[in-house]
Amino acid sequence: MILYHYTDFNALDGIIRGGELRLNNILNMNDRSEMRLFVNELSSSVIQKLRFSNCEEAAETAANFFRTELAEEFHYSAYAACFSEYRDDAAQWERYAKGGQGVCIAFHKEKLEELVEKANSVSLKKVLYRDTVADHSLISQFVDLFMTPNVIERRFDDIQDLMSEAWIQSAAFKHPSFASENEVRLIYTPFNAEEAAVKPRYHIAWDRIKKYYPLDLKALRTECNMHSADLIDEIIIGPASPQSLPILKDYLSDNEFRGLAGKVKLSKCPLRKPTT
Repeated sequence: MILYHYTDFNALDGIIRGGELRLNNILNMNDRSEMRLFVNELSSSVIQKLRFSNCEEAAETAANFFRTELAEEFHYSAYAACFSEYRDDAAQWERYAKGGQGVCIAFHKEKLEELVEKANSVSLKKVLYRDTVADHSLISQFVDLFMTPNVIERRFDDIQDLMSEAWIQSAAFKHPSFASENEVRLIYTPFNAEEAAVKPRYHIAWDRIKKYYPLDLKALRTECNMHSADLIDEIIIGPASPQSLPILKDYLSDNEFRGLAGKVKLSKCPLRKPTT
């Protein structure tokens, strides 16, 4: 199976020549309800079930706990690189590749999974598109915990572990209005790591400073005895890109990625080029 990463040429250079894949904060992505939707729905369902069972004290404890946890959402920020299962897709070009002026890198999913197995607190997850979590298995687990007398004092570690799992699950959950993206995410959850295996970095833009985590593809490929040409199936130049195909091939060959030079293709998507 192939996963398609739509991006710009700066990111292409970072992935190919730099050997790193940048994982960005999910809370800053295009769905403003990212992660929050799942946890809000989850907490509401837990409280509702407790009240339905006439456990008002437990429901109040749960409400206070979730209120505190939701206020700390940035502590639970997950970081991700996004892929689609759609090749040469107009919507993906428009939204994630500079209006079609960027590039699409096609990754072998099985090879990505092989790399992920070597990385701490990193997972590859298909995004679930739903507007409710009413039947999620975590709800009954939370309800059982909150039914325990003095749960915050007696089972604090258990409830914190379950909350961490809820935030992890939320990183691959989006509103159904985004279902057309058919997205798969490479997710890093630093709050779940026993120790900081990956150090954060900061990108300084003209209007703000962004925090991200670099996934060291080069080191992981070396550990797996994998070449870049094993990982990448093709590189597609965007339908509105001014990029010369021969020059991109030369860039790859001259940087000792000859195995990728023969994998460069032009998009066939009839996306209208931006007017100047």
